[in-house]
Amino acid sequence: DEQIEQERGSQHLAGGCCALAAIYLMGKFYVANAGDSRAIIIRNGEIIPMSREFTPETERQRLQFLALLRPELLGKEFTPLEFPRRIQPKELGKKMLYRDQSMNGWAYKKIEEDDLKFPLIFGEGKKARMMATIGVTRGLGDHDLKVFSSNIYIKPFLSCFPEVRVYDLTQYEHCPDDVLVLGTDGLWDVTNDQEVAAVVMEVLTSYEPNDPCRYTMVAQELVLRSRGVLKERGWRLPNDKLGSGDDISVFVIPLGGPGNYT
Repeated sequence: DEQIEQERGSQHLAGGCCALAAIYLMGKFYVANAGDSRAIIIRNGEIIPMSREFTPETERQRLQFLALLRPELLGKEFTPLEFPRRIQPKELGKKMLYRDQSMNGWAYKKIEEDDLKFPLIFGEGKKARMMATIGVTRGLGDHDLKVFSSNIYIKPFLSCFPEVRVYDLTQYEHCPDDVLVLGTDGLWDVTNDQEVAAVVMEVLTSYEPNDPCRYTMVAQELVLRSRGVLKERGWRLPNDKLGSGDDISVFVIPLGGPGNYT
């Protein structure tokens, strides 16, 4: 992240990205995630999550706590408190549900002038945004990103530190159908873990266990199914829902070789 900041001036590059990495070392897989990509292990048909997405919703309390410690980062435009909906001026003095950095549930508070500011976190699901700008809260870069039409920098709220999960391959017997799947949000926006596991099993069983291309074909099939088919109304999935409009990158990594087949 520091290298990106150093090179942005010399190479005149702006922007940022999420990061998902898997490292195999001494019999263990270390999976590090910063952003909204996802990794899962499929072992004997069982799904084992190896990451979680970092979004304004999942990191609400960290973001609110930082805003509490450094209120100047909000630029007098945002409130760190979360409300079920946007507060209207006519609701001043009334009671409304809210939550702060210390709360998992909700409580009532009397609406004050500061509560009319735009919420630090607003929206739900994939539409949730931090400071009305960005939908991920960890990643690399974005040092120049500001709130639209303002001088409020968003970078202080973006963490480049990943969460790391460890999987010990020596604890289990793995067959060639056991895999680690890494995918960007373009895959997971339209496909859940169970659907990915079903595609993995479907494609792998159509190839011989010692065929090395079978894993590449799984990754290709996952990309194609997530993109959908181009129709008059855009890219569509078989159920006629919108296909993924984001980039789709997928790795399928085998955990066991032909010699492990039982």
